Amino acid sequence: MQKGQDNESPSKLEISKTPDFVSEDKSEVSPGKYRGGLRLFLIVAALVVTFDQLGKLWIRAHLALGESLPITGRLSLIHIRNTGSAFGLLANQSFLIIIIGIASLLIVLLFLRYLSQVTTLSMVSIGLIWGGAVGNLIDRLRFGYVTDFIYFRLWGNFHWPAFNIADAAITVGVFVLIYSFYKSGVFSKEYERNHGPQN
Repeated sequence: MQKGQDNESPSKLEISKTPDFVSEDKSEVSPGKYRGGLRLFLIVAALVVTFDQLGKLWIRAHLALGESLPITGRLSLIHIRNTGSAFGLLANQSFLIIIIGIASLLIVLLFLRYLSQVTTLSMVSIGLIWGGAVGNLIDRLRFGYVTDFIYFRLWGNFHWPAFNIADAAITVGVFVLIYSFYKSGVFSKEYERNHGPQN
């Protein structure tokens, strides 16, 4: 009799592998809160796309290719065409980068669909990431390259690779998303789930 109970106990103690920030049932999030978060996501994404495209348009209209306009001792505006991805990787592989970009947008939307931690920070971060990805994808579809124009000197003659508003939005969005998960206790819950006492 005892043996039969022991054989059943592992199935009862089995722990779900679904991360806390992903919900299999959207009913866990109130419809009103999810709709409000979705509106915030769309507003942030639209603002990123708008400012990114306006910035690139101004650069293409006022600076010749390769021309630089110093702003401060460390910051300059420069007109650069990036045919690759971040840091010039996959140069001249526009079709592949476009496919990767579209796939990334779909993944972000899928992540948004099943997100259970609907907070202001999480929705802002996803809006930044999605808006940045859309901003760069528009360039690749229109021109086959991305216009980079922010050039920053860190120290001496070392310059950070030129980037644009979309790149900055994606980078900030990733860090904000990680912080939002940390603040909501997702990481500590996941650690306890995987490293908690085993009976």
